Amino acid sequence: MVYKDEERRGGTESSQSRSRQGLGFNSRLSNSILSFLSLRLCFALLLAGPGTMAMAAAAAVASQGLVAASTQQQKKTSAKLSCNAAPVFSGKSFLRVKSGSNGAVRVRNVGVRCEAQAIERESVKADTGSGREEDAFSGLKQVCAVLGTQWGDEGKGKLVDILAQRFDVVARCQGGANAGHTIYNDKGEKFALHLVPSGILNEKTTCVVGNGVVIHLPGFFKEIDNLESKGVNTSGRLLVSDRAHLLFNLHQEVDGLREAELAGQMIGTTKRGIGPCYASKAIRNGIRVGDLRHLDTFREKLDILFRDAAARFKGFEYSAAAVDAEMEMYVKYAERLEHYIVDTVDYVNTAYAEGKRILIEGGQATMLDIDFGTYPFVTSSNPSVGGICTGLGMAPNRLGDIVGVAKAYTTRVGSGPYPTELFGEEGEELRKAGFEWGTTTGRPRRCGWLDIVALNFACTINGFTAINLTKLDVLSGLPEVKLGVAYRTQSGEKLRSFPADLSILEQVEVEYETLEAWKEDITKVRSYAELPVAAQKYVERIEELIGLPCQYIGVGPGRDALIVKQ
Repeated sequence: MVYKDEERRGGTESSQSRSRQGLGFNSRLSNSILSFLSLRLCFALLLAGPGTMAMAAAAAVASQGLVAASTQQQKKTSAKLSCNAAPVFSGKSFLRVKSGSNGAVRVRNVGVRCEAQAIERESVKADTGSGREEDAFSGLKQVCAVLGTQWGDEGKGKLVDILAQRFDVVARCQGGANAGHTIYNDKGEKFALHLVPSGILNEKTTCVVGNGVVIHLPGFFKEIDNLESKGVNTSGRLLVSDRAHLLFNLHQEVDGLREAELAGQMIGTTKRGIGPCYASKAIRNGIRVGDLRHLDTFREKLDILFRDAAARFKGFEYSAAAVDAEMEMYVKYAERLEHYIVDTVDYVNTAYAEGKRILIEGGQATMLDIDFGTYPFVTSSNPSVGGICTGLGMAPNRLGDIVGVAKAYTTRVGSGPYPTELFGEEGEELRKAGFEWGTTTGRPRRCGWLDIVALNFACTINGFTAINLTKLDVLSGLPEVKLGVAYRTQSGEKLRSFPADLSILEQVEVEYETLEAWKEDITKVRSYAELPVAAQKYVERIEELIGLPCQYIGVGPGRDALIVKQ
């Protein structure tokens, strides 16, 4: 965590470590490791007898080639190296060297295929026939993720919409209709999306709803109908995982009943049924999209869900007639959904192997993560980086750029601790300036200063390569701007990290830095140099405190209202 104290200012250890993650392996270390492994291999082959001398020589030559290739690869910044283990290497056997616990070396013949492809940006362009022009976003890697850093509503949809024009696939990996993303097309028309990925406005992009998403089909089809009524064609461009779980109306009803049970300790959910649906998944009586292809057993599974809800909640009444009515509705949904259903795990990984560019859109945000957020005031999935792997079936070593989206201040909807929250006129002024009412619920959002402690925590968990700082324009005209840079306990002790214990979090005293404000309207600014000096200092102070560049800066709601900081 980076605070104001001298030992953590500027070139901090955490900042340097995150910088190293973005730069990759040190080339000298890589070469040393390769040389060492080649010597171990040669030694093992020599011990095996004279018949393997030629193999040892070949291994030595190959190792020099690997070292040279490694050195050369460091120079090719436009290329990406990906490697998978599978059954054959160019149709030939490969040798594995393994050290035993006693230091002995064993050589074993194994079949391994290494798909090591240096995928040049120009090659991808040629393969996909996209003819993309070089621009400020061209440096992004083949796989890019856009994730929320705070409590949601940071403006992820806008960045995804902009980047979608440069990617072949846009995928959602977790959450459900509780994720509301507001985007605008070139004509300024507003679109509020909840399940459909934000890349849908780009007609050349295929949108994927991954296995980690929970899908309420009535809402899903309503979104599709709304898009198509405005001229957005979704046919053949929207794919739904056969492994994704179905969210039923009963889940929404149960969500409300659960909140009523909690009374004064309400979580403040959207009551969209997200938590109960994930609960059905966890206790293994959930129903998946692929089950719609087996309607002969569908009613039986639906009946189990209804009976389970009735057994748990007194306010939920079971009836065979209700199950029959739901079944009748889903028979119709099954027919309509059929041409959307695919094995998205296979689709996404095949797209990757073909060199297609993949953009991943996170729902909610890290501080609502069920493991890392302000539990229990959280969502029911993992909006942090781990949710990508489990929600799409994509290996972690395939992830390239991970952009964290953060408002220039913070907001939160629902209950739960919120250390930098502003109350009274200050909070109301920020709410009105930022139009802070929920996309999904319409509820007024709680508003406060940017929380650097929480942001640093999110950076640590996700390994962001850059930050998209949104809504900087909302701070224009304020008498002063503040950053919450540290938490202190009531005894004055400075906390090293964001605490899991809510009793501590609710009582922390936030240490603020006050910075000079700016009065200028910046909504028309399109280059960093044109920003008021005070606004630049605000951005740069954030960068110092988190050790990451604020590479994208939002200054308004439109697509073009984005500064790319070189």
